[in-house]
Amino acid sequence: MIERPITDWLPLTKKEVEKRGWDELDVILISGDAYVDHPAFGTAVIGRIIESEGFKIAIVAQPNWKDDLRDFKKLGKPKYFFGVTAGCMDSMVNHYTANKRLRSNDSYTPGGEAGYRPDYATTVYTKILKELYPDVPVLIGGIEASLRRVTHYDYWQDKLLPSILFDSGADMLVYGMGEQPLREILRLVKQGVPLNTIRNVNQISYLQPASEALGEFNNWDTVEISSHEICLQDKIKYAANFKVVEVESNKWQANRIIQKVSDKILVINPPFKTMEEKEMDISFDLPYTRMPHPKYKKRGPIPSYEMIKFSINMHRGCFGGCSFCTISAHQGKFIASRSEKSIMKEVDQIVKHPEFKGYISDLGGPSANMYQMKGKDESICNRCQSPSCIHPVICSNLDTSHTPLTEIYKKVDAHPSVKKAFVGSGVRYDLLVDDFNKNNQDGNHDIYMEQLVTRHVSGRLKVAPEHTSDATLRVMRKPSFKYFRKFKEKYDNIQAKHNLKQPLIPYFISSHPGCEEADMANLAAETKDLGFQLEQVQDFTPTPMTVAEVIYYSGVHPYTLLPIKTAKTKEEKQNQNNYFFWYKPEFKDWIRKRLHKLNRPDLADRLLKSQKQAAIDKIIGESESAKAKKRKNYFKR
Repeated sequence: MIERPITDWLPLTKKEVEKRGWDELDVILISGDAYVDHPAFGTAVIGRIIESEGFKIAIVAQPNWKDDLRDFKKLGKPKYFFGVTAGCMDSMVNHYTANKRLRSNDSYTPGGEAGYRPDYATTVYTKILKELYPDVPVLIGGIEASLRRVTHYDYWQDKLLPSILFDSGADMLVYGMGEQPLREILRLVKQGVPLNTIRNVNQISYLQPASEALGEFNNWDTVEISSHEICLQDKIKYAANFKVVEVESNKWQANRIIQKVSDKILVINPPFKTMEEKEMDISFDLPYTRMPHPKYKKRGPIPSYEMIKFSINMHRGCFGGCSFCTISAHQGKFIASRSEKSIMKEVDQIVKHPEFKGYISDLGGPSANMYQMKGKDESICNRCQSPSCIHPVICSNLDTSHTPLTEIYKKVDAHPSVKKAFVGSGVRYDLLVDDFNKNNQDGNHDIYMEQLVTRHVSGRLKVAPEHTSDATLRVMRKPSFKYFRKFKEKYDNIQAKHNLKQPLIPYFISSHPGCEEADMANLAAETKDLGFQLEQVQDFTPTPMTVAEVIYYSGVHPYTLLPIKTAKTKEEKQNQNNYFFWYKPEFKDWIRKRLHKLNRPDLADRLLKSQKQAAIDKIIGESESAKAKKRKNYFKR
């Protein structure tokens, strides 16, 4: 294997900066993740964009915040600004389980080691920089900053926090996927505009003195939401705020949002329109090495990189709008897709990787099968305020054709160096059920599904029904479980036709708002009847900027302001989670006693009865039913 020159990566050390012949840096990025130079890692994308605009850029990855702060000083002071990100995950979600237990590993660190970033990393890093270099502006971004840009509930402290701009002291925040605003910001600073004076760029947020007049830019209208102080006193006002923020985040012609915080005004400029195909290609076609920085070689593999190094991300965004999910809150509900040419170019790069053995692990995106899907008439999308394009029903204006995706699967399949290309991302199964999605006139969904099941399943296919209770699913913004049954039937028929045995792996969530304990017992019984012993299960975690987080904290739905019951105590949450494991001997007695206490012995029987006994009971039941039918027919005569 030929060693690549160190200058193929963005510099991490003073020595690497000097190797490029630089004696000063324009921008320094501080990241909570190890530096992996790959388009799936935000720090690499932002770094490469800054480089592409002609700036001298370096990265400080996972700096030590507990010593003499030498990591923050080693590259000196940048000419224009520091950029700060906690990494690819919110640092608190990265660190803690739903039960607030500290995790023992970190997928974005060499060797999977925990402890290389602080809690609330964006705030900690920014405060250090402001102390060391008070005259240098700090720009924050990434998912942690993005989803904490306004007053938000923090599950780990169990209280409302103001905008992360207020707590961190940063000069500006870029929310969402940052390529478009970042390029605008870079062009302005290159012209001599100080970063901390920029006010007219879309998709940024900043604080200004409450006494200062708001600037008039780009014909934006302004909507004011309840102040942070009012939210602290009134949970309903906080819930009502969320609806405004979510609606404005998903509009093409959005309003500017303002919120009072102490003696300041938080300003959130409207987002950019979703990136076009050409813009997406530019971002993905930057000169990534597609590998971790060589400095990590002796520290062990980086788990998140190992998982995606032979995968291809074909699109961004998700129009599902699920209540518990942050994808649409950060990436937007409109789909931004790459061109086929860009995707195939990446395939050509992957097959040259020295460790490539012929298998692509994922042709996907946030939801595997939303590639190139958009409104048939974009003027309708322009006026739309709905947070989801497929809940409660699929929008009649949504083009859900799977043909472009099927064609890419076939082309990747035909590549001479590719033995198999799998779909590892979760498939949005409801788009493939004709009873739910009426837009399958030409049968393209069936062609896609046949291609998927016969050519691209790596042993098991992941789907996410999330629950079986229709009431809970409505709160989740997910379709009725009956559509999962129909999908499973369709999936099983294709498998039988081709003599395949590739199990479905369904994902479920316990203790989600709107779910009661009996609903979880029923979920366990229904999935048992379908032959599942559940593996991919999780307890609900309230994360900032989601409908479910607002319900958890406020007790009401932000769109109706009507109360919704939620499991909140550790015991309530654990009780719900236990039902997932009905098949384990250590849970059987607890389940029997618990369901008798809930006055649901019927569910205890369904869950704890052996499969053999259940089959016998079914035969007896069918036999009794047949006898009753005969008697009925006899008396009719």
